[in-house]
Amino acid sequence: MKNTVKILREKNKLTQQELADILVVSRQTINSLENGKYNPSISLAHKIAKFFGTLIEKVFIFEEE
Repeated sequence: MKNTVKILREKNKLTQQELADILVVSRQTINSLENGKYNPSISLAHKIAKFFGTLIEKVFIFEEE
């Protein structure tokens, strides 16, 4: 699954650590998300979308296999 977390984070001038602190996750979680190595829980995906004021579908791009 692709995502726009890095683009949204950089647009909002946040470091990975700052975003991690806001979302109450580790910096490594943010890094893994941005590199496509981790698919978040629906709860975390919702938190991210809500923080950036957008829809989950705008942050996470679900691709058919």
